[in-house]
Order: sequence, then structure tokens, then C-alpha cells
Amino acid sequence: MRIIGGDWRGRRLAEIGRGDEAARLRPTPDRVREAIFNLLQNGGFGAVLKGARVLDLFAGSGALGLEALSRGAAEARFIDNGRVAARLIGENIRLCGCSDRASLLRLDATAPGPAQGAPATLVFLDPPYGQGLGAPALTALRDGGWLAPGALVVWEESARQTAPAAFRPLDARRYGGTWVTVLESA
Repeated sequence: MRIIGGDWRGRRLAEIGRGDEAARLRPTPDRVREAIFNLLQNGGFGAVLKGARVLDLFAGSGALGLEALSRGAAEARFIDNGRVAARLIGENIRLCGCSDRASLLRLDATAPGPAQGAPATLVFLDPPYGQGLGAPALTALRDGGWLAPGALVVWEESARQTAPAAFRPLDARRYGGTWVTVLESA
């Protein structure tokens, strides 16, 4: 796995190895990550990355949040409570030398509690496929004050997703076995 674009283009990230079967650690493939960032930069979403405050939920390796930092985001917070994910995210933050702009929060993404830090303007949501965790996570973020008004959400799943209450659908695209749904928080 590597960073696709921006300041750290080509930088290798920590090896996933066997991953974490119990947590269903499933990193976003490079080509899907590239398609997501092309969509964000060229899909009519403006300069969403420049200066963004990013939340990467069910962060796994942290590749999505790190890619955003590489492309101009101001900060990234990674939310994952998995043991293997915590190790990978920590190692990848170290490899990218961005500990001043990145932090790991070992929280349950579906119940993170009150916001820690400034509200996010960009959210990457990549829950274990088919478990129905995405909508509860978004609701918990909204209720906890984690989201800025108009925050953009990029939701990866195995099927097209329906926007929960207080979110507006903006786009949905299929990349192989992955659906990327883009929402805006109200």
C-alpha cells in the first residue's frame, strides 16, 4: 500500500500482513482510493481537501486520512478501536512524519461520545461491509458534535447506501465490489 498523490506521493505504508480477521480489516485498494480522491478533487466538490479537518472512521490502516493529509488537509483524526488497526495507524503516522497533524482515537465509531477537537469538514467512513454500522456511526457523530455544518462524508460499502436523517445524498458510484456514496451533513 502507498500514498497515491500529493506531498507524499509514492510513500509506502506499513504492511497489513494477515490483517485482523476478527475486526475484518480490509484496506481500500489503491485504485479505489485514487478514484475517491479524483472524485473529491474533480467532481464539483470545490477545494474540499485544502485545510480540511478529517475524520477517518473504521480507519484500519489510516490510508484514507493520510492520503487527505498528503493532498492538503490540515489535520486528521483516526477512529478505530482494533488492536491491529491501532498498530498500523501509529506506524503509518510515523512513516509519514505527521504526528503534529494526525491522531489516533481508540473509540467505537458507532458510539464515540462527545466530539474531541474541532468539528470535521471531511469524513471517510469505511465500516466492515454488510454489518449496518455506517448509519449508526454517522448519527453518533452528528449527535456528538463531531461534524461541521456542510461536512462532506465519503462512505464506502459493498452496496449503495441510503442517507440517514440530517444527511443529503450528493453522489454514488460503483468501483468493482465497492460503492462510494458521498453525503453532506445538514
